Amino acid sequence: MRRFIARLAYACLAALTSFFALSVSAAVDPQTVRDLAFGESDAKIKAIGTLGASGDTGTVRLLQAFLDGEVQTVGEDQVLHVQGETATDLLTGKAIAPLPDNRDDIVLNNRVRKQLATAIAALKLSAPDRPARLAAAKQLQDSADEDSLPAIDRALAKEADSEIKESLALTQAAIHLASKDRATRLAAIRALAESSNPTTKTLLLGVLEQKGGTYVEPDAELRAEADKSLRSVETKLATGEMIGRVFSGISLGSILLLAALGLAITYGLMGVINMAHGELIMIGAYATYIVQGLFRKYAPGAFDAYLVCAVPAAFAASGLVGMALERSVIRFLYGRPLETLLATWGISLILMQTVRTIFGAQNVQVENPSWMSGGFVAMTGIVLPWSRIVIIGFAAAVLILMWLLLARTRLGLFVRAVTQNRAMASCTGVPTKRVDMLAFGLGSGLAGLAGCALSQIGNVGPDLGQSYIVDSFMVVVLGGVGQLAGTVYAAVGLGIANKFVEAWSGAVLAKIAVLVFIIVFIQKRPQGLFALKGRVTET
Repeated sequence: MRRFIARLAYACLAALTSFFALSVSAAVDPQTVRDLAFGESDAKIKAIGTLGASGDTGTVRLLQAFLDGEVQTVGEDQVLHVQGETATDLLTGKAIAPLPDNRDDIVLNNRVRKQLATAIAALKLSAPDRPARLAAAKQLQDSADEDSLPAIDRALAKEADSEIKESLALTQAAIHLASKDRATRLAAIRALAESSNPTTKTLLLGVLEQKGGTYVEPDAELRAEADKSLRSVETKLATGEMIGRVFSGISLGSILLLAALGLAITYGLMGVINMAHGELIMIGAYATYIVQGLFRKYAPGAFDAYLVCAVPAAFAASGLVGMALERSVIRFLYGRPLETLLATWGISLILMQTVRTIFGAQNVQVENPSWMSGGFVAMTGIVLPWSRIVIIGFAAAVLILMWLLLARTRLGLFVRAVTQNRAMASCTGVPTKRVDMLAFGLGSGLAGLAGCALSQIGNVGPDLGQSYIVDSFMVVVLGGVGQLAGTVYAAVGLGIANKFVEAWSGAVLAKIAVLVFIIVFIQKRPQGLFALKGRVTET
């Protein structure tokens, strides 16, 4: 019985293989297959060109089989497509069993392999799925020749995707640029002027190249047109670089803003030098990690929604820890900045060690939801990641909600009253101790939101907060202690300035330059960008 089942399975597998091969060979001239298998290099390349020009996507499987080494020959009569223990004769479509012992591999040199890969890419331009077409278009940029032009022209005529069309148009222009026809070369040079791809600059520089004091391109009109197109491309590339730097600066500024907003409450409005602020950011990141784990275990189908639930969880976790710290330690240290600094520094060490004990010293993995993966293509070579765009929007939303809370709610009124004159606020019935606790909890909760956002773009580990505590203080001090508007201007300004200086001098020197600027600025204007207000002025 077992032998019968094995034979039946083998027969079914052979039938499927035979069907696959027949579907390939039915549209291909057997002589073309024979030339590809037995011919010399030139004959093989001619056969590949014939198959590539057919436009039949089913031919991709045949060419891929040759490229992968799955095709073998038996004498001069059989061309076998071998798959495991079964084979099919590509000339007749018949299944071959058992496999002949005298099979020979087909030797393909690098030239033939390159032609095979190019033909496969050209045929894949008609694939139904976009990623396959885009990958094929990008591959053709490096390997396409005149034989690929018919496939490229067909693809351009029916392609609707702008990114793929731009890639194909660039490939088409590069091929035309090598044409012997002057009009074709001139049209290609003019077409390249519309591109913003860095490869275009290389192509145009090739037209303007000199060897031994003589231009490679003898036609002066073509050189003049190439120079004009080159200036146009360089302008587009410079614009793209500017967009990228500004976006990177705003992205960094939004991260600094999220990290510093909580400190703007605890230090700016309350006058508490909280060296544990970075660890409150870390707690928010680990709260996000815990929520992610719960979703992965109990609701894997709704995993993409975990970040929405992680936001309030991170706020609550850091806020509760902050209120506990305020009630147990910090409330005894108001008006004593040195003792507050030392106490919160010790608390930061305790929190880091606690996290190491619970989660380990290694970084933990926090995955992005699928809707935060990828990016928006602003122009060729400039991709704005969705994760960064979401964080910028998140920072703006948090800022607006915070302003509404401080300016339009009873708690915000109490916080501002206690900040301006604690004794008078207490005399009018404001519960100052309760306001202190809630305000510190609010600042700590904002730090947790920063940790939730940072978990999506960086490593989450016990030392996460140490990377942002100094930057957070710089933002608050530069903006003006106690001024949220100053915090916003300082965060975005420092982010953009850091990215522009970094492009010229490197990350380390950029950091030093920004720090020196802040020191000089504070020497000239100690109150920061905006006037100093709050409890700090009273001390």
